[in-house]
Amino acid sequence: MILLNVTLLSNLVSPSNIEKLPLSFRTCIVNLVPKLLKPTLNLVPYNVQKKGILTALHSVFKEAIADDDFEFLQDRWLHISVTDLALNWLISFDNGQLIMDNNGQQVNADVSFSASSEDLLLIAGRKEDPDTLFFQRRLKIEGDTELGLEVKNLIDALDIEQLPSLVHKVVDGFATILQQSQTKN
Repeated sequence: MILLNVTLLSNLVSPSNIEKLPLSFRTCIVNLVPKLLKPTLNLVPYNVQKKGILTALHSVFKEAIADDDFEFLQDRWLHISVTDLALNWLISFDNGQLIMDNNGQQVNADVSFSASSEDLLLIAGRKEDPDTLFFQRRLKIEGDTELGLEVKNLIDALDIEQLPSLVHKVVDGFATILQQSQTKN
């Protein structure tokens, strides 16, 4: 049932269907989604978030993990903050796997990336360059600059076409809606 709903969602947000929607409706969707997600995500227990995020990261970065491309994160921590959704995660690499802190564990981040969900979606959908967002102060990178660049370069090297097709369609669709609503405002 969940797969059917995700498949339906991916078809609804396909670029060809998005272009058929009036701009005002697209803009409404873009403004409404974070407002609906924030209270919902706050109810999701951290361990469930952790399992979902690690599963997604291992799927997206399967090849990079197998090639030990994350070795630079060994014994170092990356903090990711989705500012408008009040979500914060600490990620590292150990024994050939991406790991996350245990919520509440005292861990100091070596580098921190923070941005709104919209900007992170634009980056994920390859609709906006992280460097552009950084210089516009919409993507903040604080801490170890060299580590931050290694993380950014690894993300830039990711081939979005390698994502599972369903994930690719949903990310691309929502990023397209967001991009179109921003450029026409």
